Amino acid sequence: MSEHSSESTTVDVSHPSAEEVQSGSEESAMAQESPKNSAAEIPVTSNGQLDDSHEHSFNRDLKCSLPVGLGLSETKITSHGFDGAKEGVVEAGQFPSKGGRAQQKSGPVVLADEVKNPAMEKLELVRKWSLNTYKCTRQIISEKLGRGSRTVDLELEAQIDILRDNKKKYENILRLAQTLSTQLFQMVHTQRQLGDAFADLSLKSLELHEEFGYNADTQKLLAKNGETLLGAINFFIASVNTLVNKTIEDTLLTVKQYESARIEYDAYRTDLEELNLGPRDANTLPKIEQSQQMFQVHKEKYDKMRNDVSIKLKFLEENKVKVLHNQLVLFHNAIAAYFAGNQKQLEQTLKQFHIKLKTPGADAPSWLEEQ
Repeated sequence: MSEHSSESTTVDVSHPSAEEVQSGSEESAMAQESPKNSAAEIPVTSNGQLDDSHEHSFNRDLKCSLPVGLGLSETKITSHGFDGAKEGVVEAGQFPSKGGRAQQKSGPVVLADEVKNPAMEKLELVRKWSLNTYKCTRQIISEKLGRGSRTVDLELEAQIDILRDNKKKYENILRLAQTLSTQLFQMVHTQRQLGDAFADLSLKSLELHEEFGYNADTQKLLAKNGETLLGAINFFIASVNTLVNKTIEDTLLTVKQYESARIEYDAYRTDLEELNLGPRDANTLPKIEQSQQMFQVHKEKYDKMRNDVSIKLKFLEENKVKVLHNQLVLFHNAIAAYFAGNQKQLEQTLKQFHIKLKTPGADAPSWLEEQ
């Protein structure tokens, strides 16, 4: 073997015969008809190694022959030596594109930055709420201890104090009117029973027939007038109850929101003042800027709530005067007509305020409806 390898290679330059020419032309024609035959030709160098250039050429031809749009990864074929169990191994993978980046698969693309964790969002909300609660609690304690300053609108605070004081007085009037209505209802019920008893005795006692009859008619008339007065008092109670427990209560709810906004505003104002008194460096400047932003947000909220409270107090005062004026006139005229025994004036008062009395037993269903 060593002798043959050391000798130079002899090249036969003799002209090919006609059979050899025909055989060569047939081989070239077969190579053009079937591009896959080039894959079977594995050139070997003089030292027994595979020719890598032919392998890369075959991979390029195979990629060009694949149809576009299959959605599959590009395929490359790696040839191994003759001593392996297989002559070629097909490996699926992504080839780098021209820009050096891997080609992305077709389909919806989801950005990782847009995915939010609900648990982290809740944790952030709890953190902000805890920080805000701490600041407000510190502000309230400092105000009660007389150490902190608070923002005061003297005119608005005076109106709020008057409203709260009036609400207590109106609640007292409402409670007394309800007591009067309850007692009047019991008295009317007693007078009605007493009138029925007198009427029954007038039929059974011939000697006292007229006397029992007069008392029966009187008690029935008093019961009827008492029912009319009871209707007027109940209408008065319903109107005052709406004013106190709905209209005024709604305004006081806005006042509570205004006071909460004021505490938050003062808390962030105090925090900003403390930061401005401290040193200004790279660590404190971002905190000061953030505190300034939060202070501005709560200042706008405080101004808005103060304006809302002022408007509601104005409309409440106008509505209160109108409602109480009508109800006080009704209450006075009804009471005066009842104790004066003026039945017509009492009925006229109810018509003036469009009050309709409920007939006893009117709400109960008839015997036909029960059947």
